[in-house]
Parts: sequence; structure tokens; C-alpha cells
Amino acid sequence: MDLSHLKNIAIKAALSAGKVIQQYMNEDVSVEKKKGGTSYASQVVTAVDRACETAILSHLLPTCDEFSLALLSEETEDDGSRFEEDFFWCIDPMDGTLAFINKQPGFSVSIALIAKDGTPYIGVVFDPSTNTLYHAIKGKGAFKNGTPWEIKNIQDHLTYVTDRKLKDTPRVAEIKSLLNENIKNLNLKGVKEIAGAGSVLNGIFVLENGPALMLKFPKKEIGGGSVWDFAATACIYQELGLPATNFEGERLDLNKKDGTFMNQEGVFYANLIEVKKL
Repeated sequence: MDLSHLKNIAIKAALSAGKVIQQYMNEDVSVEKKKGGTSYASQVVTAVDRACETAILSHLLPTCDEFSLALLSEETEDDGSRFEEDFFWCIDPMDGTLAFINKQPGFSVSIALIAKDGTPYIGVVFDPSTNTLYHAIKGKGAFKNGTPWEIKNIQDHLTYVTDRKLKDTPRVAEIKSLLNENIKNLNLKGVKEIAGAGSVLNGIFVLENGPALMLKFPKKEIGGGSVWDFAATACIYQELGLPATNFEGERLDLNKKDGTFMNQEGVFYANLIEVKKL
């Protein structure tokens, strides 16, 4: 199987969906509710989400036939084929729908190719607000707009990236303690917060604003994002040599047997490379 060939197709699919999003970025769109997690953000969907999925599948479905690939997409019912084939496409046609509805940056297109054992082999993320494309291939490195991506942490503070503001997050004291521990270890001057984006771009923002981290505690309530919220960025982190793990530091389960939600294991993404002095 030619991963470079499949990567190129995934990029075309992501850019195609990105064009759909860009057509509606400044328009008022109707919002529907769907079955999701306990958060409102996981329950909203628009016609744009579905149009993005249609655009993506027009590129990817032929590869499913040609290479015997399964498919898991947020807006399509899981048919279980990801447990049968050796690889599956894992798609979030538009992550960050709530940000899109509110006309705020933070939405993106995410496409990954995942092995049956949960190993990410391809990750593609497109940010329509900035026209920025990120991608990675297992063993071939990570790229930003087609150029090898070198992480440069130059800030003198720790960035905490989160979908909801820290003050509105459960277990605030525990999060602050973890942040302060990293501030002390890296000799930083404090913490700044980036809040409100979807999980996919939150993962990217951790890379773009280092030293930085994002986390989700394990919890009993359904939610915590789904496999498609982390699959592409997990591949990018893998190729950058940075941790994209569950909260306990163990390998993310990107082909979960009991559904797609990540609430039971939590998430920890970190870019805590020592700051480069200018």
C-alpha cells in the first residue's frame, strides 16, 4: 500500500471539504441536534458538516474499494468494518462545529488512516480560517504547508489549550497544580490560556504555541471527544516525537471496541520542549 499516494488523496479530500466550509464561514446556518456526548458541542451538527463529509467521501470511497480500507466518520453510523479490515479512514468532516456556528476560528477538517491495532499511519488537518495544511506519514515526518515542520518553542510562559475556559472546567485545582508543576520544571513565568476551539485544532495550537499542553481527565460521563477528534493529530505528534497519549501517559486507543468516545481514558497532549532563547 502506497502511503504517499493515500496521503495525497487525503489532502485533496481535506482541501475539498475546506472549500465547502469557506463558502459558509460568514453565513448564518441552521443548527440541528444529534446523538452525542454530554456536552452541547458534541450534539450540534449543520448541513455544512454533512456537505463536508460528502466532499471527503467522494475522494476516499474509491480507495476503500481499491485497497480494502474501512471507514469511520463522525456523521455516518459506525458499521464495525474498522475491526475487520487492516486499515480504516477516520474522518471528522468539520471539527469545532460550535466555533463555526459562532463564527469564531477553531474549526477544521481532520482525516487519518489508522491501522486495525490503533496505530496512526496518516494524519491530515486543514484549518480553513488560515488556509494552513498540516500532515504526517508514519516514518516520514510531519509537515506544515508541505514543508518539514520544526517545532520552535520560544515563549516564556506555558500555554494551556482547552475547549472550555479553565474557570468553567471541572477539577480546576488539579489542572492548576499540573500546570504549576510544569511552569516550575521549565522555569516559565506563568500560564496563558487558549480556549474555544475544537479538539483537532487544540492539538495543533499546542504545537504552535509551545511550551503548551492540553488534557482531558478520564470520566464516567459519555464524551471526552471521539476517536476522530484525535486520530490525525496523534499521527502528527508521533512524527514530531511528542506525546499524544491518554491521561495516564499510555497509548491512545484509536480503534476502541466499545464505541468512539474517549471519556474512559482521557487525553494528554504535550509540547514541553525546553524554550529556545532568542
